[in-house]
Amino acid sequence: MSRPGAGPRQTVRVDGGFGYGVIGADLHVFPDRGPVYLLSRYRPAPGPAPALSLGERGTAGPASQPSRLLNARFQVVDFTGRAEERAELAAWRDGDGPRTALWLHGAGGQGKTRLAAQFAADSASMGWKVVSATHGAGTIHPHPGSQDLRLDGAAGLLLVVDYADRWPLSHLTWLFSNKLLDGPLPTRLLLLARSIAPWPAVRSALEDTGTETGALALRPLDERRGGLDARPAMFTVARNCFAAHYGLADPNAIAVPGYLDRSDFGLVLALHMAALVAVDAHVRGGSPPKDMAGLSAYLLDRERRHWTRLHELRLEGLEYETPPGAMSQVVFTAALTGATTHHDGTTLLGGLGMERPARLLADHATCYPPEEPGVVLEPLYPDRLAEDFLALALPGHDTTGYPTAPWAPDFIGTLVARDPDGSPPAHLARALTFLASTAAPHRWPHAARYLETLLRTDPTLAVAAGGAALTALAAVDLDTEVLEAVDAHFPHRGQADLDAGIAAVTERLAERHLSTTQDSSAHARLYQNLGFRLVRAGHQEDAVAAAEKAVALLRKLAAVDAATHEPTLAMALAQLSERAHSADRTEASRHAAEEAVGLFRRLAATDPTAHEPGLALSLSHLGVTLSEARDPEAALAATQRAMGIFQRLAATDPETYGPGLAVTLINEAVLCRQQRRWSDARTAAERAVALIRHLVAAGPAVSTSELNRSVAVDESDLATALSILGLMLWGARRRDDSLAALREAADIRCRLATANPTAHEHALADDLSSLGIYLAQSGRAEEALAVTAQSVEVYQRLASQNSGAFERPLRKAYEAYQTLRERLSGTARETDRTWTLDEHYVALLNQDEVWQDAQDRRHRLDDMDPRYSGNVLRFLLRQADVLFEGLVHGLGASPESLGRWAGETAETWLARQPLAVALRRRSEGKPARPALCYCGYAIQPEWNHDHCYPGIIVD
Repeated sequence: MSRPGAGPRQTVRVDGGFGYGVIGADLHVFPDRGPVYLLSRYRPAPGPAPALSLGERGTAGPASQPSRLLNARFQVVDFTGRAEERAELAAWRDGDGPRTALWLHGAGGQGKTRLAAQFAADSASMGWKVVSATHGAGTIHPHPGSQDLRLDGAAGLLLVVDYADRWPLSHLTWLFSNKLLDGPLPTRLLLLARSIAPWPAVRSALEDTGTETGALALRPLDERRGGLDARPAMFTVARNCFAAHYGLADPNAIAVPGYLDRSDFGLVLALHMAALVAVDAHVRGGSPPKDMAGLSAYLLDRERRHWTRLHELRLEGLEYETPPGAMSQVVFTAALTGATTHHDGTTLLGGLGMERPARLLADHATCYPPEEPGVVLEPLYPDRLAEDFLALALPGHDTTGYPTAPWAPDFIGTLVARDPDGSPPAHLARALTFLASTAAPHRWPHAARYLETLLRTDPTLAVAAGGAALTALAAVDLDTEVLEAVDAHFPHRGQADLDAGIAAVTERLAERHLSTTQDSSAHARLYQNLGFRLVRAGHQEDAVAAAEKAVALLRKLAAVDAATHEPTLAMALAQLSERAHSADRTEASRHAAEEAVGLFRRLAATDPTAHEPGLALSLSHLGVTLSEARDPEAALAATQRAMGIFQRLAATDPETYGPGLAVTLINEAVLCRQQRRWSDARTAAERAVALIRHLVAAGPAVSTSELNRSVAVDESDLATALSILGLMLWGARRRDDSLAALREAADIRCRLATANPTAHEHALADDLSSLGIYLAQSGRAEEALAVTAQSVEVYQRLASQNSGAFERPLRKAYEAYQTLRERLSGTARETDRTWTLDEHYVALLNQDEVWQDAQDRRHRLDDMDPRYSGNVLRFLLRQADVLFEGLVHGLGASPESLGRWAGETAETWLARQPLAVALRRRSEGKPARPALCYCGYAIQPEWNHDHCYPGIIVD
């Protein structure tokens, strides 16, 4: 029973399995793996629970398992320091802009999680709704049940995304499209990461949604103002907090050590570990070690002592049977796999040859109680301590007094091995990322050789582990041959979720090869490949720099040996044009394309077979840049020349050259449409649709040429071609064919936007809007209403992210929706309905008495304020191209029949229309109609001036 006035209520009931629901947000779910991510309300940190309720036996409390006090989840240590960063975060949160994102990055142990938790608490206390996003694919799902994420009464929304650098880019784009972020309140996205490498691609995805972006590096303590002085203070706060949990009355009895100025202790976690070990050693009457490796070994020894004590207590009736050696194996496994279900945990331990896995899991949960109910293999925290545990178990370190585990290398091999069907284990990404973080040069370099063994056996594991793992592997000092083996399995054209990691590995390999060879030609090839990988990863400016270095090297080589190096220089220039265009450096892109065309044209004259493909590619780039430089005729000429070459080449090798032909056909259709060559535009669009449909059905080209790297087509290109074709067919009065093409385009966009909303929702909204307009004009009002409602929903989401770009199309889509709804309900009134295209032309533009605004209100021009009249005129002129295109296709008329002269721009044509002339007069404070007509005679009731126009010559 619901109470009067109660809001929406959601009940989640699960009979076995996992249940989760949200109110006020979207839920993205894989059909076979559950949620892509989970959103949950901010929860204050819980206190650290004792390992066991065995106080009378002396095994409860922090003294039995001190590492639990380091878990950031419990927030045992009072937050201190980081005043500058807290001020920066507060300024970012309270700044202007409806939606902004910040990438907060720093090394593991730098204090990101605690800083974010403190910032979340500060924000919640100021009335902000704080929501956490947890990556759900292949992981345990936190906080089951219903999550009420409505923003009623909140001052704003803060979304905190931990381990953002380990999310696949596509999963982040789904998160960024969640309707939770589309509300009217200020929205802030705080993304926490160790690495900055994925940020450019993530930033690009955010900026595509209209989100303002920024990054904040969490610097080591010794790089901050007063960093060295802050270390003793931070140690003292941590020491006092730990001492309180130990029941130590006088923490000042523990002196601040004198070694905190060493570089190892620039991490917040390092200071906390030093303070914890100092307190624990003082209570136990021992001496603490003085280096990070020693601190980790000390704490891990205390873990092992805890396992031993529990095993001994089995003789006194404790339900615990696992000896410390076996528990070490389970803890090692949990560090690599992370928390999982009981079924999967049992399978994992059984696969490692461990007996009685259910008993092992139960005893492990005694030592490491899971954060969520029903979960097993809760890993050792913090992550850095778990990494140290892995390193100390692997043979090869020089830490004295800590025995290695001979079984550890075999465990790693088994845990990351592929399943019998060839699929990688679900925990592969975590396992390789943790091993790579462990093996970092400044940590435990001996662990690198175990990674090398894995990747020599199966280098595809690195690719299967994903972009975050590749980024972590690039930071490890792996053998060059191993990196080359991994590089050999990278997708030739890249892949969105891998591109950041691929770029990191490629950059590492380039550094190695550039330093080991003096061959300028080899250097140029390295820079060319690096530029491609960087631009795919979103590092546009770095990609331009790499391409420029390649061109500079090849210029010098070509000056000495043109016959050998000019072809490579020409291709490098074509690539530079493409890189510069991606970085919005239009002039540089055009100049590079022009030079590439010149070189390839000369080369193709003597060897067309070898060099015409490069000439076609360069001409295609040149056509795009000339179009952006507002030289449509030259752009069309270059595009058609490229198309002619691709067409001839595709006749004998469609797989290699078909994509180039398809792209140039689309470009030709767009350029012909801009120049009002309707028949040519329609023909090009029809050919493009047929060709791309064939190429998409055939699958990606197997060719690894530079041409196929630069030119490829997929379903998004098919949708683009279908959209253009639909508009052309409508203008040719082939209405059914037009609607069929537009429907197919919208269906494709809808499917693509489901997978990657950031990349495809804008085009989806436009396609739905066009389809709705033409369905309505065809008399299919009910279908038009449904389609238009979809477009309104998408535009609303886009406008909430970028109102400047999408407010107008949203308003138009909503007006169309309202008009259709009123028409279907029979309530539409003649004076209130939105005018059709015919009415806009005949009854609005071709008269000089009234203006009809976006709300369908009519104003007498002579009653309008001059300033408002000027604003209306400027608004109309800005929309001249769109308005004229709509009239041409909506009326099925030619430009000539609408009175547009040859060579005249749409803006000039519109400025000649009676409404525009009258608005200009009113903006100057004059009457809408002049006392004299354009013909020079007086305007009087008995005179008919309907056929007069500006510039008329009267004999």
